[in-house]
Amino acid sequence: MADWGRAQSPGAVDDILDQENKRMADHLASKVTRLKTLALDIDRDAEEQNRFLDNVDSDFLSVTGLLSGSVKRFSTMARSGRDNRKLMCGVVAGLLIAFFILSYLLSKART
Repeated sequence: MADWGRAQSPGAVDDILDQENKRMADHLASKVTRLKTLALDIDRDAEEQNRFLDNVDSDFLSVTGLLSGSVKRFSTMARSGRDNRKLMCGVVAGLLIAFFILSYLLSKART
């Protein structure tokens, strides 16, 4: 703070106040610069997250399209004749067996 005890004249008091104002202005300028940097970082981070979310949204839309097509084909196959049901059961059984074999092999590979 200002050293009022050493001031001899009104001009000296003005000089001390001027120095104090300059010091406080420099301190304020450094805080403003820091806040501006933080605001720019937040803005950049928000833009990156928006781009990421847009990409995720488009990925989900493409997966939704693929899944809806697969569900339609599966439903068509399930509604058609008895031979297709046998084929479908065979495919499901084969996939389950392949899953269990792969999980067994992966568990053996880890140990």
